[in-house]
Amino acid sequence: MVMLSVDEAVAVILNGAEPLGAESVGLGGLAGRIAAAHVKAQLTQPPFSASAMDGYAVRFKDAKPGVRLAVIGEAPAGATFEGAVGKGEAVRIFTGGVVPDGADHVVIQEEVTRDGDEIAINARQEKPRNIRAAGSDFKKGDTLVTAGETLHEIDGAILAAANVAELQVFRRPVVALFSNGDELVEPGATVGAGKIINSNHYALCAMIERWGGKAAYLGCAPDDEKAIAGFFEKAKRADIAVPVGGASVGDYDCVKSAFACAGGELGFEKVAVKPGKPTWFGRLGATRVVGLPGNPASAIVTLTLFVRPLLRRLAGGEAGKAPTKAPTVNGVLVRPLAANGAREAYLRAKVRQDGGVWRATPAADQDSSLLSPFRTANALIKRPVHAPAAAVGDAVELVWLR
Repeated sequence: MVMLSVDEAVAVILNGAEPLGAESVGLGGLAGRIAAAHVKAQLTQPPFSASAMDGYAVRFKDAKPGVRLAVIGEAPAGATFEGAVGKGEAVRIFTGGVVPDGADHVVIQEEVTRDGDEIAINARQEKPRNIRAAGSDFKKGDTLVTAGETLHEIDGAILAAANVAELQVFRRPVVALFSNGDELVEPGATVGAGKIINSNHYALCAMIERWGGKAAYLGCAPDDEKAIAGFFEKAKRADIAVPVGGASVGDYDCVKSAFACAGGELGFEKVAVKPGKPTWFGRLGATRVVGLPGNPASAIVTLTLFVRPLLRRLAGGEAGKAPTKAPTVNGVLVRPLAANGAREAYLRAKVRQDGGVWRATPAADQDSSLLSPFRTANALIKRPVHAPAAAVGDAVELVWLR
């Protein structure tokens, strides 16, 4: 098979992908979910003009220093004063209380002296204030959420205030992920000769969850075609399957042959990307399968480049038109870079903003076996095919990791 470019590979992966069905959910845990329909406010917020302070509701033109006003009632939060404020009158009011008719100003209680049923204004009032106007936040019928919008932590509170109890969101794609390799042992186990800890899936599953997916880790498959085919059978229940490892051409790399045994149809088997050349894609019935290399950097970079856009498309991002590329920003180099080769390269980098400019410091060691550079790296420096050497201050394109 021909080795595809990154853009070509993403296009193949996304071809025909449509948002999953919608489901109705309550207001808890909305962060990261994608709205499947517009949501309108069911009431005005605030629903009435409310006092922002404890004090006295008055007519502003009466609120002169030394003026005495008759207190004719009170308006605590949750109750209303039945009547109106007239000339020379005041109503005791508390934060959140309904401002009575006739009043256009609340004098805070620290600026009056109360004597029985009268108050004396003892401070100059600059302008009418301390009243939250009805509808100052939003009005009934206002669109608060649009279809395709990614919800965040505050949306639950906003929708609750708008008297919306539930809304339609796209179903979270289920991503079944499994590791592969006889050399892998679980954390806490005795690490014998030639063995390494099975660690990649902890990062990969967390990234999938952060992007709005539902990660289902199936475990670690041995280097056995029949056993791996069994893992693919389990993965058929997911929307996306992500086998990690066994993607190269060694004698014990049998993930793709096991995929074929399970009835999978291969779409492509190599991408001109560094790290991550062995990344492959296929379909297993309705399940889209993105096979990742086992080296940590390769797995994390290729998950970002190829699984994230698919996950966002299935989750309904931008109403089913999620960008086909990872989000990028322009920045400048803090360290020089050597010329790039024949594959598009993605280098781990720490990016910070300085004077309105994103400044990228590439990790000193870009070996694909290293996890520790990701501890501080928050972006990848994208290097085009055959890009020339770059000096400090040269412009680069950055792909956000987080």
